[in-house]
Amino acid sequence: MSTQGEVRKITTHTLLEMKRRGEPISILTAYDFSMARIIDAAGIDVILVGDSASNVMAGHETTLPITLDQMIYHASSVVRAVKRSLVVVDLPFGSYQGNSKEALNSAIRVMKETGAHAVKLEGGREISEAIQRILSAGVPVMGHLGLTPQSIYKFGTYVVRAKEEAEANRLREDAAILEELGCFSLVLEKIPANLAKDVSSSLRIPTIGIGAGGGTDGQVLVLHDMLGINKEFNPRFLRRYLNLFDEIKNATEQYINDVKSHNFPNEQEQY
Repeated sequence: MSTQGEVRKITTHTLLEMKRRGEPISILTAYDFSMARIIDAAGIDVILVGDSASNVMAGHETTLPITLDQMIYHASSVVRAVKRSLVVVDLPFGSYQGNSKEALNSAIRVMKETGAHAVKLEGGREISEAIQRILSAGVPVMGHLGLTPQSIYKFGTYVVRAKEEAEANRLREDAAILEELGCFSLVLEKIPANLAKDVSSSLRIPTIGIGAGGGTDGQVLVLHDMLGINKEFNPRFLRRYLNLFDEIKNATEQYINDVKSHNFPNEQEQY
């Protein structure tokens, strides 16, 4: 039976079951109550409160500026809207790297103050101690390998990762390490489709692709990209399902015209 038709809440165990029976996992980002309520009602499996809020909500060029307090604000808003979806929250840049005790404190704050169900961290073996510490406190962790936007200044570009054999092998090893540590799922971002398929088939835990082809166990997109609210971002992997930028702009222009021409409000729209 498809999870789509069930009313029970999605859990990390549900995602493992979905991988076992070959049912793809659907994930979108959300950062506020109203949008989260809509996509939860539509039947999305997982809502990621992404640090992409730094870009699409706050207008920053990268994900680096967003703070833990701001992520908690966004996550709290999302959790209040959700009846069914699993809610995963990105730990932002600077809240876990290089200090496993700080990583644990950050994860505990997210769980206690938002009511979310899991956290996501970018990186492999270099953050294994942080992941271990968070998991030891009973907090579920989603991993993230490939293009890791929090490391943009190290990479210097948003190009496809792991095209060279050495980096591909390191990614394979890191994926195995994250599974062994106890991560319940793993995002693979902007890597060759064949590599993503190989990694997915080698793991028991589900993989979630973004720009990683169709061989992963699920897919994630940024909501504002998928709905066409952003017009500037046009990677190959993005499929736009609406063009809300133009639709909202047109509606706003119509409203302005109606106000200026004394058409709004009319007699039926007043007391």
